[in-house]
Amino acid sequence: MVTIRPAARRGRTQIDWLDSRHTFSFGDYQDPAQMGFRTLRVINDDRVAPAAGFGMHGHRDMEIITYVLDGALEHRDSLGTGEVLRRGDVQRMTAGTGIRHSEFNPSKTEPVHLLQIWLLPQQRGLVPDYEQKNFSEADKRGRLRLIAAPDARDGALAIHQDVELFASVLGPNERATYDLRDGRSAWLQVARGQVALNGRSLADGDGAAVTDEKQLDLKTGEGAGAEFLLFDLA
Repeated sequence: MVTIRPAARRGRTQIDWLDSRHTFSFGDYQDPAQMGFRTLRVINDDRVAPAAGFGMHGHRDMEIITYVLDGALEHRDSLGTGEVLRRGDVQRMTAGTGIRHSEFNPSKTEPVHLLQIWLLPQQRGLVPDYEQKNFSEADKRGRLRLIAAPDARDGALAIHQDVELFASVLGPNERATYDLRDGRSAWLQVARGQVALNGRSLADGDGAAVTDEKQLDLKTGEGAGAEFLLFDLA
């Protein structure tokens, strides 16, 4: 079964420097019917204005993944990490017993567009940690590229949850398939473009929960490609 979460029904936070769309309940947007899917708790589609960002703030007991689509994002945290993320960069923070961080757009002219994802960890009280890797456009083109997994295989980021996260960039008239093991579910999040999931059409910002399906068939049309994330969830 494929259940679509339309982009237009997401929550929204809009202030002078931030336009954020919330797939699941977050901040002032609270919907008891949209509290996450399996261990996937947050998908925020954020656009941050030039020379602005999230000041230093804290998190606990969460796996936080940041996927940069366009622009630059400057990260600093209480572990002493200081990095600038750009398109293709993916960041994983294990908040664990507590971590503080800031995320700032260092450009004076260009906005930054990113997806921020929260996963519930397998256990509470983990040691805080940070990891960042780049996954090139070519590496994601025309296929499902593993970018995060518990065993960190194939150069993926290591996450403390039974989730495998894939990224893909499909051009027009391209196809990818994925087999789900028994008892597994999936979530598809379209970052941009248009793609059909088992014959159901999705576009920018749409998400879809997948249960009781053995195979996912992902196909773009003649006019447009798509960039998306696929979560394989216990």
